[in-house]
Amino acid sequence: MTYEELVKEVKKNYGALDASNIKEHVAVQFNIEGEAEGAFYVEIADSNVDVEPFEYYDRDAVVTTSADVAISLSSKKVSLKDAYNDETAKVWGDLDKILYAFEQLKAKEEAPKKTVAKKTTAKKSAAKKTSAKARKEQKKVRDTCVTSIMDGQCVSSDVRETYVNDTYN
Repeated sequence: MTYEELVKEVKKNYGALDASNIKEHVAVQFNIEGEAEGAFYVEIADSNVDVEPFEYYDRDAVVTTSADVAISLSSKKVSLKDAYNDETAKVWGDLDKILYAFEQLKAKEEAPKKTVAKKTTAKKSAAKKTSAKARKEQKKVRDTCVTSIMDGQCVSSDVRETYVNDTYN
């Protein structure tokens, strides 16, 4: 894995997390050792998580770790506390502040997608409930109207032909 691929993956993972519970500014520089060696920072501000491939000089802490652990932290497979306790991540700086911030990061909820699916289901059920008489009436209207729309209304074929003849002849 290259440094650029690592930053891209970490940025995608942190972008999928909800930081709305974190009210204070938190900046953490990650120093990656070994494969994909380099530095990037994770900044939490205004309920957003930003990841950029630069050093951050006014940071709260520096985390030194491997690329694999950095990806595991960003995807919430490993907590920062566990990585620190296992010594797979070394932290210099305000450990309490960044532990609290990283614990508050949660996966974003996808409630809007679920409500859209429910609305679609409701429309399908309503469509199925149309009576045979209503369907017959709808077919009659479709047969007498063309699919053209003029001024937002369905028009009969003879009105359409007159319009076309007057407009294009």
